[in-house]
Amino acid sequence: MSKNYIFSSESVGEGHPDKVCDTISDAVLDACLAQDKYSRVACETYAKSNLVVVGGEITTKARLDFNQIAREAIRGIGYTHDDDVFHADRVLIVNAITSQSPDIAQGVDAREAEGKGHAEQGAGDQGLMFGYACNETPELMPAPIMYAHQIGRELTRIRKSGKVKWLRPDAKSQVSVQYIDDQPVRITHVVISTQHSAEVKHKTIKEFCIEEIVKKVLPGELLDKRTQYLINPTG
Repeated sequence: MSKNYIFSSESVGEGHPDKVCDTISDAVLDACLAQDKYSRVACETYAKSNLVVVGGEITTKARLDFNQIAREAIRGIGYTHDDDVFHADRVLIVNAITSQSPDIAQGVDAREAEGKGHAEQGAGDQGLMFGYACNETPELMPAPIMYAHQIGRELTRIRKSGKVKWLRPDAKSQVSVQYIDDQPVRITHVVISTQHSAEVKHKTIKEFCIEEIVKKVLPGELLDKRTQYLINPTG
């Protein structure tokens, strides 16, 4: 008996709030390491409306302006339009970064950790994530997430090229793939939600996403007449 099922994966654009927060935290880490390769960085970012809170515990010799780092990260994403409520130059940045707590530092620093030899290295409380490789795509990623990523990357590429003026940074894509005997055989659904300027019509957005994004980046052999395209389905 064959196995027949549908698997969906989602990818968010660089202007999505979750990704914005990740980008800011990454920028803080990069800035610390650029000046001090022994920096210990536990940085988290929260964003809501016109507010960004950058917090965490950091041990570093680097001298940094965390507010400016956050603004530059937001500017790099593309939140620079006059009609953006969330704007790189106008957003309120709250800096809640402090030095690493002595208890955690003691567990990491071999010279300070009680009972540790100088050659040993303690461990902090940070987690490690893991994934797996498969042969469904050239990138060795599962097909649904890879296709969702490809849509998001093409949206970003076109937006940053300036060819489509109404595109804005926040976006999300989801691709559902039908599997038979654990092999991808067709794409059943494609969902794209993208931020845009107020004047553009939904018909224009839908035609652009299907013709200029989906049909150009997804494998044509997996798309058919039954594939459903949901473009900004909530308006």
